[in-house]
Amino acid sequence: MKPGKVRAIALCVFIKNGKLLVGEGFDEVKQKAFGRPLGGTIEFGESSHTTIVREIREELGAEITNLRFLGVLENIFTYNGEPGHEIVLIYSGEFIDQGYYNRSPIEGIENGHPIRAIWVSLEDFAQGIMPLYPTGLLDMVLKEVKP
Repeated sequence: MKPGKVRAIALCVFIKNGKLLVGEGFDEVKQKAFGRPLGGTIEFGESSHTTIVREIREELGAEITNLRFLGVLENIFTYNGEPGHEIVLIYSGEFIDQGYYNRSPIEGIENGHPIRAIWVSLEDFAQGIMPLYPTGLLDMVLKEVKP
């Protein structure tokens, strides 16, 4: 993240059986684990929709379908002691390969570094057992979940 710059990103939520797929994150300064959906920076000239397809393919080697735009969140935060500011376009999507819904963890690669995605119950996020970022995402996701 470049200091003093606002970054535009696109993230995709995958929900199955009351669980949300998130990348595991850890803030070294706060000594706290958190979850964040997969996705990444929108490249110049690239639509946010295309960003999601590219990022999930790069990170997990997975193909996705049924992308649906959910909304935008502004995320002003501190991570590892550094300030950050993002405009986050949120999508929901589905894996073409249904096997991804039965795997946890799902190992992947992001910018040459290993990542680990896990399925976490929405209830765990709601109870604060694991924070979900960006702030406001849980409310957005809960509106999407059908009882």
